[in-house]
Amino acid sequence: MSEEYIRNLFGLAGKVAVVTGGGGVLCGAMGRALARAGAKVAVLDLFPEAAQKVVDDIQSDGGEALAVKCDVLDKASIEAARDTVIGNYGRVDILINGAGGNKKQATTGPELSFFDLPADAAQWVFNLNFMGTLLPCQVFGRVIAEQGEGVILNISSMNAFRPLTKIPAYSGAKAAVSNFTQWLAVHMAQEYAPHIRVNAVAPGFFLTEQNRFLLTDETTGALTPRGQTIIEHTPMGRFGDPEDLLGTVLWLLSPASAFVSGIIVPVDGGFSAFSGV
Repeated sequence: MSEEYIRNLFGLAGKVAVVTGGGGVLCGAMGRALARAGAKVAVLDLFPEAAQKVVDDIQSDGGEALAVKCDVLDKASIEAARDTVIGNYGRVDILINGAGGNKKQATTGPELSFFDLPADAAQWVFNLNFMGTLLPCQVFGRVIAEQGEGVILNISSMNAFRPLTKIPAYSGAKAAVSNFTQWLAVHMAQEYAPHIRVNAVAPGFFLTEQNRFLLTDETTGALTPRGQTIIEHTPMGRFGDPEDLLGTVLWLLSPASAFVSGIIVPVDGGFSAFSGV
């Protein structure tokens, strides 16, 4: 088996990838990896400066990338982003739906019981994670459907496998993302083209801006009791690094997974396999 065969099997040379939430920690790492694998990367984010930082990193490494402002909850904004991507690159081969997150106002705790959880905060979290996946799939998925080939990768979570305490809206939204991933995989293959694949990754516990306040103390940086419990229930004994996602992501986006569709892959250090005993 030659090195060239392996490069072609896992490579993305000539592909155009769109990454929503691309200015974030995890999706920024994905965007950089896609560029190193040969793809042209459109980095979409609500915050243009965050997207541009990722683009600058890609370009300084010799890759090709474009920063595009996009609100994944506003279909007109997504359509404008699509037009920018098509205007610059002519097609879309890959869509990563990375925009998502949680917020304190939708998190139960000593100061906020479930019974007092603000409906608008819960709705905001659900919309960001689920509708923020569905709407880009409508807009960019139409491009992929018209081409007759392409790959969509959604971002689920451990919450979809095993609901976690304190974050009911986020858990419910990610469960919906997993279900939608399976539904869309069947729909795109049956209604449009069998060469369109849809999968998801379900990260375990990675420190991001969305969950840092739950896992580490804001003043000391030490693990909170919740953070300590997570480490104790992760057989590999640590939080994930962004780079830990990249092998799985590249596999799901590349020809190496040509017969893989409709699955949700945990990348969690063994968390989902451990009963705690």
